[in-house]
Amino acid sequence: MVANIKTVTVIGLESYEISVEVDMNLGVPAFMVVGLPDLAVNEAKERVRSAIKNSGFSFPTKKIIVNLAPADIKKAGSCYDLPIAVGILAADGIVDAEKMSDYAFIGELSLDGTLKPVSSVLPTVAGLKSLGISNIIVPEDNKYEAALVPDINVYSAKNLNDVINHFVTDETQVLLEKVSVNIEDLLGNVKKDEFVFDFKDVKGQTKAKKALEIAAAGGHNLLMVGPPGSGKTLLSKCFASILPPLELEEALEITKIYSIAGLLTKDMPLVNKRPFRVVHHSASGVGIIGGGQNAKPGEITLAHRGVLFLDEIVEFPRNVLEVLRQPLEDGEISISRAKIAVKYPSDFILLASMNPCPCGHLGDSQKECVCNEFQIQRYRARLSGPLLDRIDMQIEVPRLSSDELLNMSATSESSADIRKRVVLARKIQAARYKDYDIFTNSELTPELVKKFCQIDDQSKEMLKAAIVKFGLSGRAYDRILKLARTIADLDNSENIQSKHIAQCLQYRTLISNS
Repeated sequence: MVANIKTVTVIGLESYEISVEVDMNLGVPAFMVVGLPDLAVNEAKERVRSAIKNSGFSFPTKKIIVNLAPADIKKAGSCYDLPIAVGILAADGIVDAEKMSDYAFIGELSLDGTLKPVSSVLPTVAGLKSLGISNIIVPEDNKYEAALVPDINVYSAKNLNDVINHFVTDETQVLLEKVSVNIEDLLGNVKKDEFVFDFKDVKGQTKAKKALEIAAAGGHNLLMVGPPGSGKTLLSKCFASILPPLELEEALEITKIYSIAGLLTKDMPLVNKRPFRVVHHSASGVGIIGGGQNAKPGEITLAHRGVLFLDEIVEFPRNVLEVLRQPLEDGEISISRAKIAVKYPSDFILLASMNPCPCGHLGDSQKECVCNEFQIQRYRARLSGPLLDRIDMQIEVPRLSSDELLNMSATSESSADIRKRVVLARKIQAARYKDYDIFTNSELTPELVKKFCQIDDQSKEMLKAAIVKFGLSGRAYDRILKLARTIADLDNSENIQSKHIAQCLQYRTLISNS
C-alpha cells in the first residue's frame, strides 16, 4: 500500500507542494528516503523510528521507501519528520489515509514523539492556502504563527499521538482544536514606552533631527558626518522611536522573512514594529545580502520596511559596501548560486554615520585636525561615488558647544511629537499611492516621479543651478524630487514649492570622495 501525505517546502519566499509517498514491501527490513533529501532529512529516519516506537506503535519490519516528490527540488530541514511518520502509520493501516487527503503536516519529532517547532511556518501555510489545501497540522509552538494566514484551518498538536488520535474512528479519537488569532491585537500590541532612547534627551542638533524626521516620513537614506562624541550614534538610536507603525500588509511581509530566518518565537508570532538592524563592520558580504547553502536572508532583507544602521560606515570593507548598490536601487536582492536562485525583498532605510577624516576632527571647532589632504581623500574614497549617489541626505553633525552641553534645563521636542508628523505624512502618501502598490515617496518610479513631483519654474531654475554647480546625476535629480515631495507632505502642501527644493539641496553634496 502506498500512502500519500502532503507538505510544502519553501525556497526563498516561494512555496512548493511536496508529496511524501510511503511504500511498504515484504523483504529485508530497510528504511530509505529518496527525492533529493539533505542530511537533516536523511537523519529523520532515526527520529521517526524512535518517535513511532515511543508513542506506543509498532514500527513496521518491512522494506520502507519514502519518496519526497517532486524529486528535482532540494529538500532541507526537519519539517518532514511529521509527514513521514504519519505516512508510515497510514501505509501500515494504523490510520485511514483517505481522511488525510485534505490535510498537510509540518513539524519536527523528538525521540519521544513530541512535536518541536520549525522555521518558515508562515510562508509554508500561505503556500498551502494558494495550493488549495484547507487544513494543516503544526506543532504547538508554531500555532499562532500559522494562524496568521486567513481562510485556512490550523490545528496544533503536542505530539504524534495527538495527530493520530485526530483521525482514528474508535473511542480513542480526540479531535484537535482549531487555532485562531486576532491579528489586529497582535499588530497593535506595541508599548508606547518601550523605546529607551527619545529625542527629548538629545541636546541641540536641530538640523539632524529634522533630517531624521524627513527620512522616517519618506523612507529616505541618510548619512551623518561629524566628529567623535557629536551624537551621531545617539541620534540613530532615537530614530527607531519616530518610525511609523506597520500596516498589516507590511507586518505579514516582514513576518514571513523572519519566519524563514528562524527568528520568530511562540511569544512573538507576528513582527509588530519596524526592524532596526545594527550591523558591525566585521560583517561579511554574505551576512549582509544573504546566501549560504540554503540562501537564507541577510541583514538587508531582515531590515525590510525598517532601518539598516551602519555605524562608522567607512570601516566596512569597500567590497561589502558595494553589494548595497543594487538593493538600494531596486528594493530587492537576487541571490544566485550554482543550485539555487532566490529573490528577497530589501526595501530599507540606510542610516549611516562616519567621521569627516581619519582623526575625526576635520572642521571641529574644539580640536585641530592632524590629517593631510591625501589621508582625507583616501579615507573618504572608501565610499564610492555610485553608493553616495544613492544616499538621499548627507548632513553634518557638529560638536556641541559647552553652553549646549551644560544647559541641563534645555528641552527638546519628544519623539512622540515628531512621530505624529511622520505618521500624518505617511497617511498622505498611503492615500496618494493606494493604486500603485507602494507605501512611501522613496519607492516612486521615474514615471511616478513625473506624475507626482511636478515643480514650478522657480524650482526648475534652482535645480538647474544646482546641477551645474554640484554635477548632480540623473539619479540624484530624481532623489531630490522624491525628497522634496516628502518635505512638502510634512509641510502639508499639495504642491512642491521652491522652499522645499532649497531645503533638499541643503541635505546633498556634503561628502565628496574626489
